[in-house]
Amino acid sequence: MNFRQFAINNVLRSKRTYIAHFLSSAFSVMIFFTYGLLSFHPQLKDGLVSSSGTLSMLGTMGMTVSQYIVFVFSFFFLLYSVGAFIKVRKKEFGILMILGMSRKQLNRMLFIENILIGAAAIIAGMGIGMLFSKLILLISAKLMAVDQGLPFYFPLQALVMTAVAYAVLFLLIALFSSLMLRKGTLLALVKAEESPKPQPKASPWLAVLAVFLIAAGYGMVMAFAILQIFNLLLLLGGVVLVITGTYFLFTQFSVYFMRYLQKRERFFFRKTNLLTVSELLYRIKDNAVMFFLVSVISASAFTGIGTTLAIGDPGLSAMENPYAYTYSMYDEDEDKGNRHLDIIREELKKGGLDYKEAEVTPIFTDNGVKLIKLSEYNGLIQSLGYPAETLGDLEGILTPGTVSEKNSYRIDGPLSDQFEVLNGKTSEIVKVLKAETFIAVPESYGETLVVSDRLYEDALQAQQDQEYGYAAYHTFYVQDWKNTGDVSRSILERFNENEDNSYYLKSLYFDWKNAQQQNGILLMVSGLVGIVFFTFAASFVYFRLYADLARDEQQYRMIAKVGLSKKELGIIITKQLVIMFFLPMLIALIHSGVAFVALQQLVDFSIVGHSLKIFIFFLSIQIMYFFITRWRYLERLNKMIQ
Repeated sequence: MNFRQFAINNVLRSKRTYIAHFLSSAFSVMIFFTYGLLSFHPQLKDGLVSSSGTLSMLGTMGMTVSQYIVFVFSFFFLLYSVGAFIKVRKKEFGILMILGMSRKQLNRMLFIENILIGAAAIIAGMGIGMLFSKLILLISAKLMAVDQGLPFYFPLQALVMTAVAYAVLFLLIALFSSLMLRKGTLLALVKAEESPKPQPKASPWLAVLAVFLIAAGYGMVMAFAILQIFNLLLLLGGVVLVITGTYFLFTQFSVYFMRYLQKRERFFFRKTNLLTVSELLYRIKDNAVMFFLVSVISASAFTGIGTTLAIGDPGLSAMENPYAYTYSMYDEDEDKGNRHLDIIREELKKGGLDYKEAEVTPIFTDNGVKLIKLSEYNGLIQSLGYPAETLGDLEGILTPGTVSEKNSYRIDGPLSDQFEVLNGKTSEIVKVLKAETFIAVPESYGETLVVSDRLYEDALQAQQDQEYGYAAYHTFYVQDWKNTGDVSRSILERFNENEDNSYYLKSLYFDWKNAQQQNGILLMVSGLVGIVFFTFAASFVYFRLYADLARDEQQYRMIAKVGLSKKELGIIITKQLVIMFFLPMLIALIHSGVAFVALQQLVDFSIVGHSLKIFIFFLSIQIMYFFITRWRYLERLNKMIQ
């Protein structure tokens, strides 16, 4: 057996140890390949079909930045995992050196092992990516709202780029792995078994500080959302406090809580609680930083993907514009405008869609106050299903035109309880009865005041000599507007036959479609990066388990000699693994849950469904991972203590 065969056999003998490292590496290769598959797709090279240049730019930038993120994060993750396994094998390396292996040969062996694992991960990752490439393209076309779909092609450029990038990455990892062993003497390698550790301690003040920081961070985030204080420093400060509090939660509060359980004798000395709590105390202290990283990474993944799903919800497009169609025209183009309105009505009827039509013409007074008359406003809100309003001659209603104005009215009410309406030489004071918290007036920016028909006509009459006219907005409310795609395309085709650009038709369906394309890019970017982060975070737990496996085997072998049964061992290990796998995830779910509650304050539609989808998806993966790890870990321990 030559040296190369010896290195290959080392990898094969340690396949159980290296399996998580290999699978995580192959998965990151597959995700990187997926970005390349989309980036080099002939139909996406020049931007998304039917999207704007901005969306094309965002797509290109998003895919490129995401590839960098996956690549860089993969480097640090793989370096961490290799370091964890080198720590486990230090005694083995020491024995090999006693038997005559030189440092140079040891480094060469490690280099060959890492190159072998890397090559296998690259081949497996690209192979799986190619196998599912058609499915990936189908899903991507759906997410990015590409109506014509993304046909399959042979991604030679993506394959070459992925192979070269990860070959360089694994080469660097192999070189770094050799450097990790240069520190320490031969004696240190042989005696690499952990020496007895002192009893973990925690400060009660820092434990309380952890809770305080997290609560304060939550408060700042909720103030940002509920009170609409859109200050980046407030939001960033809240996130920083939560992250800092999470660090102290695992390094101080969790240890302090376990010490508290030890002092509760009735609980501590019940059945196997003594072993479970004592072992958890050391595990939590040793793995506190890892738990912290897993929690923060997982919370980022949950929140990023959930927020992106909410951005693509059709309710977001309808927040600022509830009308399926908004058509604007001026008096001088009335004849052509009426023909266009007839086209809209005809196409809606052909499509079998029920609609409610209304019209509004906002005007400005001499002192810049925007007015609409009550009769037109009632037509708008009744088409939306709201009851009609009544006003006196000098009474008015403020109606928002943007989401920020709507939220401002909801939180603070009207900024002023009266407005001065200046019409020529006449000035009248209008009392504001209320500020509405829903958007009804289309294409409205700034405060809009609903007034009586008489006051509106007086203001309009005072401006008869002005050179310009006001745009009239014709609205068509369709409850099932998400199914107006064919109708919208037919309307535009008839408009564009021989007309100029004097008319403006705003289609809610097309706005939603563009938002879907933009969201599809964000979802692909955040979703794939989030899944990679979550996979790496879950693998951290696996690596820590196997880093401590030798100590666990020795410890439980000794305990088994004094009567520990396999059933009791299973209970103890299961309790520990539940804490290790699900405590960081629980904290991550709480953090992201608060983020979703805050997000809900900013939108009118429910995001509960999106939040539950994310939680259920990742929780299902974690549960599967837990049972697989528990089965393999218990199987290994049971064999060793027999």
